[in-house]
Amino acid sequence: MLTREQVIEAAGRVKRPGDQGGPGIAVRDVVVKDRHVSLTVLTPSGEPEAPLEAALREALAAIGAETVHVRFRADGGGSGAGGAAQKAGAGPVRGHAAGLEAHPLLRPDSGVQFIAIASGKGGVGKSTVTVNLAAALARLGKRVGIIDADIYGFSVPDMMGIEERPIIENERIVPIERFGVKVMSMGFFVEDNSPVVWRGPMLGRMLRNFFAEVEWGELDYMLLDLPPGTGDVALDIHQMIPQSKEIIVTTPHATAAFVAARAGAMAVKTEHEILGVIENMSYYVCPSCGGRDYVFGRGGGARLAETLHTDLIAQIPLGVPDNHPSEPDFSPSVYKPETETGRIYTEAAHAIIAKCGV
Repeated sequence: MLTREQVIEAAGRVKRPGDQGGPGIAVRDVVVKDRHVSLTVLTPSGEPEAPLEAALREALAAIGAETVHVRFRADGGGSGAGGAAQKAGAGPVRGHAAGLEAHPLLRPDSGVQFIAIASGKGGVGKSTVTVNLAAALARLGKRVGIIDADIYGFSVPDMMGIEERPIIENERIVPIERFGVKVMSMGFFVEDNSPVVWRGPMLGRMLRNFFAEVEWGELDYMLLDLPPGTGDVALDIHQMIPQSKEIIVTTPHATAAFVAARAGAMAVKTEHEILGVIENMSYYVCPSCGGRDYVFGRGGGARLAETLHTDLIAQIPLGVPDNHPSEPDFSPSVYKPETETGRIYTEAAHAIIAKCGV
């Protein structure tokens, strides 16, 4: 059984090419699941170094690691050397979560259910699922928040029809509330839909700010709309919220489900409970005859749930809400509760409440 301590010790013996007389490399964010390893290497520039990565992979393979996920970050100067960023007996390194342990929202005994909504690829409707699940939970009387953690591809404010921006009260950011859901997004802080051009470390700091500087109040559920794939943000969420659970979103297409399995595998590796799978765009309902057309195939969500040993929570039909811009509560993506799709989301919310027990 490969242990975290063995990984840290082996990594600490690896030296940067051309610096064989110096100390070993510094690492952090070490996660070990069976023989799968992910970790962060701290270097002066934070840029990937192929020779160093190859040497590290070789060292970890020698102690039994089957797969190794390596990312590089700039050393802020406090990591030390020779692997001192993580000592075997020092407990988990918190990274961007350092100092947030006592935050009332993030404490394991806070009672808040954190649910990360993940997908293996973009375009499967993950954000649409997030906003509709949040609205459904709020309709059932739950106190709900959303963090739009897709920093590069933020879309939650637009999907929910939010046009205003947060205000500052007592030096704290007050999240926007819509459909009974408190919302915080990078989209509130950019002008004219400008792109966010950031490196990985800045993403973690922004996530930290969404907790440290926002007045969330009391919540029952916090939904996190993750970027597609298995990158920095997903690892930062594990670090900040180890008690977070996950829902994996896919379409029925076999390839989409195959790619989504990677996001599920990462949840398993980082020891996050998978609540279930939601299959989006499952079928198209003909408005004339009511028949179903399976545009993207069938069975992808069920196969993914079977692979991940979890439940298929819901199958959402392909479509768009019949909302009109003249309505006072207009949003482009939130379904009304009396519609068929709205009822499916309500049933999914009931299933989530039953699984979480809150």
